[in-house]
Amino acid sequence: MEKMTRETTLLIAVLVAATAVMILNETIMTVALPAVMEDFHIAPTQAQWLTTGFLLTMAVVIPTTGFIVQRFSTRVVFLAATILFLSGTIVAATGLNFPVLLFGRVIQASGTALVFPLLMSTLMTVVPAQRRGEMMGWITIVIAMAPAFGPTTGGILLQFFRWNFLFWFMTPIVLTLMIAGYLLVRNVGENVKAPLDVISVVLSALGFGGLIYALSGGGLVVGAAAGVVIALFIWRQLRRAAAGTALLDLRVFRLSTFTHCVVVVVLIMALFLGSITILPIYLQQGLLASTVVSGLAIMPNGLFQAFAAPIVGRKYDQVGIKPLVRPGLSCLIAGLALVTLTAYLVTTPLLGIVLSATGFAIVAVGVSLCMGPLMTTALGSLAPDQYPHGSAILSALQQFAGAVGTAILIAAHSFGTTENYGAFLAFATATFMAIIATIYGWKKLH
Repeated sequence: MEKMTRETTLLIAVLVAATAVMILNETIMTVALPAVMEDFHIAPTQAQWLTTGFLLTMAVVIPTTGFIVQRFSTRVVFLAATILFLSGTIVAATGLNFPVLLFGRVIQASGTALVFPLLMSTLMTVVPAQRRGEMMGWITIVIAMAPAFGPTTGGILLQFFRWNFLFWFMTPIVLTLMIAGYLLVRNVGENVKAPLDVISVVLSALGFGGLIYALSGGGLVVGAAAGVVIALFIWRQLRRAAAGTALLDLRVFRLSTFTHCVVVVVLIMALFLGSITILPIYLQQGLLASTVVSGLAIMPNGLFQAFAAPIVGRKYDQVGIKPLVRPGLSCLIAGLALVTLTAYLVTTPLLGIVLSATGFAIVAVGVSLCMGPLMTTALGSLAPDQYPHGSAILSALQQFAGAVGTAILIAAHSFGTTENYGAFLAFATATFMAIIATIYGWKKLH
């Protein structure tokens, strides 16, 4: 097996560390929202814009990352991402008022949107094909553990400090990563001197931003208008692709392996992120668990994924995708079915908490068996010059899948006459999505 050089290992390590910090930042603020509302005397609907604004910015920036990663050197893109993130962190840390805090979060999101596609594109370029599964396994640890530990880290810090310390806590870490990137990150791949298609950028911003806004409560009219704009964006990309000037090269979907893997990834992310949103509501309101207990019930999810990911990555390099993804999809159904039945049948709080945590631990195993192999296979089916576009598409669709999945499961939850019945409806919907993913995966993935 071909070995990676020390230079390549350090390059990937810096990119992974930056990705971890930025993903951690996405969830660390969730526990601070009540304190922010109290400080600024705002309603929950206003405070929620700290999350919605972050997602909107990600939706606008991610579709442009294929062009950015191809156009500029790896070091320039990494430094731009960390400078943006650091600037946003400092702005938010000042905590002057709510608009300033929201502006800081928007700048943070701009940097965050750049770093994950950059990591994936770089990995596919510099890591030998026979070691990509193993490296993707280690990256999956970061993706799994960072969001799980965000609320826990934030909760601990808030025991001793004001909410804006969460941002000051991030500042020296990001500054250190920026310096490390300047010293260790080198350019990989060939840069393409393509002009920026401003019309495509505008269509992307209005379409994808509008879709996220509609899913966050913007309404059906906004969603329909966003759909029309996205259709125009797709039409323009297909027209410009032949000349090599597309902002996002959608021709990658002509490759059946890439398309099939992306479909399953989207379904998994939708049901997983939607379920993770519903679970703490069910635990706290349906089973009367404390915030600490609900957090501890969710944490094994990240730990299981972290433990399984490198093992799955090494196994993928040996046996390929099918022997891993098929049992992984079955685990998703089994785990979600257990949580669904728990919500419907169990009224004893302790038993309900234990069974729910067990169900989501099984789900975590399923996610670990599926996500790394699916993403590696999807990107591995592309030509090297398509890696930036494939990475951007994967990143964008995962964001949208999370927003769509959360909206669907919250809508299902709202039909419940009691908290437990609402949770049952939401988890049953997630189970149905897992069944669809399983049927599709078994038929299409080889």
